[in-house]
Amino acid sequence: MIRMNDVTVVYDNGIRAVNKASLRVDEGEFVFLVGASGSGKTTIIKLLTAEVRPTEGKVLVNNYNIGEMKKSRIPYLRRTLGVVYQDFRLIKTKTVYENVAFAMRTIGAKSKAIKQRVPYVLDLVGLADKAKEKPMNLSGGEQQRVAIARALANDPNVLLCDEATSALDPQTTKAILRLLKNLNEKLGITVVIIT
Repeated sequence: MIRMNDVTVVYDNGIRAVNKASLRVDEGEFVFLVGASGSGKTTIIKLLTAEVRPTEGKVLVNNYNIGEMKKSRIPYLRRTLGVVYQDFRLIKTKTVYENVAFAMRTIGAKSKAIKQRVPYVLDLVGLADKAKEKPMNLSGGEQQRVAIARALANDPNVLLCDEATSALDPQTTKAILRLLKNLNEKLGITVVIIT
């Protein structure tokens, strides 16, 4: 699943964002990666999605070696991952259904597959009745569930949640965490929550 061995990331400006970090996440685990602001959590997400390459050490994600992979292979790695961001990153002009379908269209999914998968993932996150709504008509918790549905659209085996509950109130945060735990148990999807 995920292996980081003695990984260091030094940016071009000389900032050492990660220093000799090691991490192991096995298939089906539900893991929290906790750290203070500026401790390198976002850089670790960028390592796992191949936005950033390690300066030293080795990063393996779903059998992809991040430090050695060709740029042309990065989209294939990313198809094995679902990423949920704290700012939701929803397209305001599209409906809930269209936001989720968009993730599938970007990888060339057929219309038939989209018509089957989108209602399924919206039902998983409890938003089947909101498919025709625009994001601005939803609460923060509902928008985050749309972002989770979008991350699940392409059936990833790892779900990375980058500060996915930081903008939500405590009650909504608990509901989102329960949803993520349920997805982990029900689908066997590996969940990594960075917070």
